[in-house]
Amino acid sequence: MTENKEYTTKELLRRFVPYYKPYWKTMVFDLFCASLTTICELVLPLIMRYITNQALAEVMTLTVRTVGILGLIYLGLRVLDCLANFYMADMGHVMGAKIETDMRRDAYDHLQQLSNTYYNNTKVGQIMGRITNDLFDVTEFAHHCPEEFFIAFVKALGGFMILGNINLLLTVIIFIIVPVMLFTCMGLNKRMKKAFAKQRNQIGELNARIEDSLLGQKVVKAFTNEEMEKEKFEKDNLFFLNIKKETYVYMAGFQTTTRFFDGIMYLAVILAGGIFLVKGLIQPGDLVAYLLYVTTLIATIRRIIEFAEQFQRGMTGIERFLQIMDADIEIFDEPDAVKVDGLKGDIRFEDVTFEYPDDHNQVFEHLNLSIHPGEKVAIVGPSGGGKTTLCNLIPRFYDTTCGTITIDGMDIRKIALKSLRGNIGMVQQEVYLFSGTVYENIAYGRPGASKEEVIEAAKRAGAHEFIEELKDGYDTYVGERGVKLSGGQKQRISIARVFLKNPSIIILDEATSALDNESEFAVAKSLNALAEGRTTLTIAHRLSSIQNADRILVLTQEGIVEEGSHQELMEAKGIYYRYYMAASEIR
Repeated sequence: MTENKEYTTKELLRRFVPYYKPYWKTMVFDLFCASLTTICELVLPLIMRYITNQALAEVMTLTVRTVGILGLIYLGLRVLDCLANFYMADMGHVMGAKIETDMRRDAYDHLQQLSNTYYNNTKVGQIMGRITNDLFDVTEFAHHCPEEFFIAFVKALGGFMILGNINLLLTVIIFIIVPVMLFTCMGLNKRMKKAFAKQRNQIGELNARIEDSLLGQKVVKAFTNEEMEKEKFEKDNLFFLNIKKETYVYMAGFQTTTRFFDGIMYLAVILAGGIFLVKGLIQPGDLVAYLLYVTTLIATIRRIIEFAEQFQRGMTGIERFLQIMDADIEIFDEPDAVKVDGLKGDIRFEDVTFEYPDDHNQVFEHLNLSIHPGEKVAIVGPSGGGKTTLCNLIPRFYDTTCGTITIDGMDIRKIALKSLRGNIGMVQQEVYLFSGTVYENIAYGRPGASKEEVIEAAKRAGAHEFIEELKDGYDTYVGERGVKLSGGQKQRISIARVFLKNPSIIILDEATSALDNESEFAVAKSLNALAEGRTTLTIAHRLSSIQNADRILVLTQEGIVEEGSHQELMEAKGIYYRYYMAASEIR
């Protein structure tokens, strides 16, 4: 897992810079505009130096016409500065937003390829924070980072060359303070980066806490645990406050240090410049120019210092983005994977062993199983015996630790994932409906299907009748996760979705166990229609629903311990018999 992996600043920048490539023309022109904005600040001290020296030395040579010409030159530079600044503020930010958009797209694409293991160990709130809030700061960073450092470089270099030409010794005295200042601030910068990283991580935790509580609000209310949820939230909220306090301590220290060095630089100009003036080593206009240049230099350094917070936020956002991008894609297409159409459904498990890759919890080992095309196989057994895991291996939600699974004689790792999963339909106990209409949720089974095909799928699933009775029919909004529909209605919509997909292999994972008797009967009828002519694997706790299966497997931690028809297993009076009799007593 890469969730807490740390990166050096050099590594972060190296991985981030390629995102500028599509927009290099914008970047080059943005930096050109940045150089234009520095001209005014570099020229103004020279104008003031000239006016001051001329006024003190030969006042007669300083005419209104000369002052007017200098004023027009400065006005022209100011207009140029405004136009350049407009481009930087507009197109520069657009470039940053485009880079943010590209990064979010890449992160989302990568998330789509990650296996169930990643999602089992990562909170959704954390993931959402990484691809939304964390990337907001990247917009400002992508725009301002090269811009601010380029402007600082141009001003520092230009200022040094101009001042060095006036008085090299005084220039060296002033500029020697800058590296000392930067070195002192670097230590505080590192601490700020760590503090910002902790802050971002806690925002993710806070999001996860809020999401968990709001999604489970019915359970919270049912157990009257509102106060307990408030206490848990308050604990996380205060922890976040303490992290922010720590961040502000470093920020305050950072800013105080820079203000101290500002004063040192002004003091150097006053003392050294004053002495040089007394000794006749510089003219009064030169000292004015020095003060203006130092003011400009200090303002530039201040901008860099103020940008340091934004820089660290951007670095943290990039780091958390890379932690997603560096998460391993465990399930992927092999180089020689092929597309297949119309699988028959001849499924074989050959000496299959599986353990979860994160905690190495072994589910089963050396499992062998053959399922014939069109056969209806039911799987029963205790919780934790591996029933759902076995079915999840077929569409490669996980890969086997050892052994091979084949369909129609082909190793499923040699079948392209999209092609493999396109031939498999799943109906699960916990139905997930997307926020949208009934029609959209059924059509999700085969994007691009016609309305007639969607309605036909609903009819075959026994859903058309109740859909027509809804307020807006197929255009009825189902709410988040389908909260506006009953369990039976959601299940039949999910079955209609699979009917529309029309796969050759069906996996039914306890599809009726959470339903009432009336809904179970309606859904079971739909499932029987769905299973007709297809290879079907059914996981069921309600044994009455699988009596007509061609074969029933009893799967425990020891593997498949019994198999046969309902009648054969009842006559054997083994584990299945005990399950069935116990269920009969409960009924």
